[in-house]
Amino acid sequence: MAFEILSTPRAQALALVVLALVLFKISQSLLRSHRRRQFARQHGCEPVTAKYPHRFPYLGMDRIYDGLQARKEHRTIEWVHQKFLEVGQYTLSFKIFTKTIILTCDPVNIKAVLATNFDDFATAGRLEFVGPLIGKGIFTTDGEDWKHSRAMIRPNFVRAQVANIDAIEVYLQDMFKLLPSDGTPVDLQPLFFGLTIDTSTEFLFGESVHSLRGDEPGKPSGVAFAQAYDIAHRECALRATQSPLARLIGQSKQDKQNCKTVHDFVQRYIDEALRWRQTWDGKEKASPTGQYTFLYELVKETTDPMVLRSEVLNLLLAGRDTTASLLGSMFFQLAKRPDIWERLRAEIAELHGANPSFEELKNLKLLQYCMKETLRVNTVVPTFIRNANKDTTLPSGGGKDGQSPICVAAGQMVFCQIAVMHLREDIWGPDAGVWNPDRWATLRPSAWDYLPFLGGPRVCIGQQYALTEAGYVTARMVQMFSHMASRDEGPWQEKLGLTCASKQTNVSLTRA
Repeated sequence: MAFEILSTPRAQALALVVLALVLFKISQSLLRSHRRRQFARQHGCEPVTAKYPHRFPYLGMDRIYDGLQARKEHRTIEWVHQKFLEVGQYTLSFKIFTKTIILTCDPVNIKAVLATNFDDFATAGRLEFVGPLIGKGIFTTDGEDWKHSRAMIRPNFVRAQVANIDAIEVYLQDMFKLLPSDGTPVDLQPLFFGLTIDTSTEFLFGESVHSLRGDEPGKPSGVAFAQAYDIAHRECALRATQSPLARLIGQSKQDKQNCKTVHDFVQRYIDEALRWRQTWDGKEKASPTGQYTFLYELVKETTDPMVLRSEVLNLLLAGRDTTASLLGSMFFQLAKRPDIWERLRAEIAELHGANPSFEELKNLKLLQYCMKETLRVNTVVPTFIRNANKDTTLPSGGGKDGQSPICVAAGQMVFCQIAVMHLREDIWGPDAGVWNPDRWATLRPSAWDYLPFLGGPRVCIGQQYALTEAGYVTARMVQMFSHMASRDEGPWQEKLGLTCASKQTNVSLTRA
């Protein structure tokens, strides 16, 4: 009976169609492989010979397990660094399921991804990971969408806005009220996150969520917003680290609710800005807040509420997290170095107790060195991932010596390890892992050896804003407290999310 069914003209025709499709797919695959080999030969490419030391070379499950274990133990950067040392090269490949992924900490390769071959790479599904929270904006899009976002946003980071540091003092005073001065240990890292969400929402919305101060009667809960944002942020990071599994599992009900809480809270400000926009006559006009407000400048460019929400949340992600992470790690290091703290006090004493201005912050050399060194040793954005959108090349990593170009196939992922590059002893010397701000008095690293804010066309447009805020907070803390002692017995440990912060920054403080 089965043979008779297969022998019918209709079944035979269907079998021929299926066979034709299979042969077509096979021929396409063979043709792609042939063209790729030709492409590789034309560019002098050699295979990546350094391989991740898989214990079980099937599907890369051992690496997934090792990565999750390292993350649980707050040593992911150390673990990745160790793998480069084991293979003895700065570019290697590894398996995740059926995909071969390239891992590199070589400055020449990172330059190629970020600049030289910029158009050959896309942001590797970033929208899928963080899109549920922040939507389509400057950090989650590519191509024309990204160019449009950057063109809208870039004018809002001119020096006049970045140098306006008066608003920081208001929220810094809220944080000071939460700091014990009798030697009681306090963890500064979560307080810095509270401070930067308060200052960032002031800059973006014209009104702070006051997470450090607490909710005000009659207003939507800023504390609830901050909590929902934090939890949803962690979910984004989890999706990024478990990408294939995350697609299968999908977004949880609780995560959807947290994202909705964030979106609903932000929508109130967007609605107010859109109402104001209806009265705008196209000329210079102060916002209802009476000061510079990012949202009210952006609404002059677009009235699409989804675009407004997404761009605001994209910048909140960057403006809040990077600065807080830098501060938490820097104060961990400073608490271990009372000698540097005393020298900072002497340098900042030249201000005679006055709040530092933008220009004065730039001229505080030791303070600038401390921030630079923290961004090197405790890199805030330790890794970035790109997808090749066509067959392309990287200049290094191929052949037995790892010095030949390599072919990167369309769709292949490249993991660029900035934090490991910042710890390479051949670049920074035998003490590369030691936090030593004095090295910057004479150090002049090559342009692509030091990338705390990445580089190329997608270089962080808010880097000056972040450094200004971090510098101001540090200077004021030094003015406010005469002594700071570490209450963390061990070395610095990472807390990885979408950025890298200090797991904890436990200190005791003495008022000046």
